[in-house]
Amino acid sequence: MCLQGCSPNEHSFTFLFSACASLSSHQQGRMLHTHFVKSGFGCDVFALTALVDMYAKLGLLSLARKQFDEMTVRDVPTWNSMIAGYARCGDLEGALELFRLMPARNVTSWTAMISGYAQNGQYAKALSMFLMMEEETEMRPNEVTLASVLPACANLGALEVGERIEVYARGNGYFKNLRNLCSWNSMIMGLAVHGRCDEAIELFYKMLREGAAPDDVTFVGVLLACTHGGMVVEGQHFFESMERDFSIAPKLEHYGCMVDLLGRAGELREAHDLILRMPMEPDSVAAGALFELEPSNPGNYVILSNIYATAGRWDGVARLRKLMKGGKITKAAGYSFIEEGGHIHKFIVEDRSHSRSDEIYALLDEVSMKMKLHGNVNDSDSEIETACLMV
Repeated sequence: MCLQGCSPNEHSFTFLFSACASLSSHQQGRMLHTHFVKSGFGCDVFALTALVDMYAKLGLLSLARKQFDEMTVRDVPTWNSMIAGYARCGDLEGALELFRLMPARNVTSWTAMISGYAQNGQYAKALSMFLMMEEETEMRPNEVTLASVLPACANLGALEVGERIEVYARGNGYFKNLRNLCSWNSMIMGLAVHGRCDEAIELFYKMLREGAAPDDVTFVGVLLACTHGGMVVEGQHFFESMERDFSIAPKLEHYGCMVDLLGRAGELREAHDLILRMPMEPDSVAAGALFELEPSNPGNYVILSNIYATAGRWDGVARLRKLMKGGKITKAAGYSFIEEGGHIHKFIVEDRSHSRSDEIYALLDEVSMKMKLHGNVNDSDSEIETACLMV
């Protein structure tokens, strides 16, 4: 274009900045910026927004923010580009600060925050932001909004909201587009993690009926559901079907799930044999479930403790607990979520910050006493109870 003697205008730069962002071309982006300034188009809000967006997508947040702050006129897309840039780089506090300062917001603004929280693993905040958008505005979520909040629903077990989203998506024609592999995997994994094992398996079959092809991540969720549900026969069936029916070679994660499943069912010899038959060198995840525990890896202790607990080997649970204490090995605090009335309540192991913690622990004590009366807990060693609660 330049060789033909044709100079770019402000619209040309808008597209050029977008192209540089897509190509992740830092050097060319800076050169274009210099040329843009020399061309005298520094007041065009559309081109400047594209410039901010380019720097944000390239991860050059300081340059993006500098251009943003220097703009005398900013429209909603300008704010959205900056917010999305912060969220993409994990600076959610910076994103939220700008979001709160926005003079006007649209559905893209809310979606940028929801997506940012979800992509950075802050699922409770993602869902809270989505519910806030519903309650405080008249905006209708679009397809991108729903695709961003679905993983949050799955990871939190907030299936009431998830089902409501499905109804809304179906009614607005988004349903087919939302049903991509990532969404299927998110929901299957979410159900499995929260103990809704039968529903996870049923969703897997529904996925197959609708013509979606599973991948290796799908089978991690399915096998995890079998592990949590104690479904040994089903787990073995799914494991064997991976390569036979779907041409998916099992990876270490799948072998690890099977070792855990067999171990919890008391099939220790079969679990041991499975490790020996693995076509790859067992890593600490698989091997540590039964033998040669890594002293510094608490996850291996937890897996073996689960196997002992399920088999009623409370003496083994207590021994592992003492080993962990002696080696000063700690497990990341477990937590769970409960959805009630559209609100998410988070409970952390041994945490008393909840406003009704006294009632909660009183109920737990009552349940523990009833378990003892029915012979489900060995009261010869209080260490055992603590270990079970932690695991």
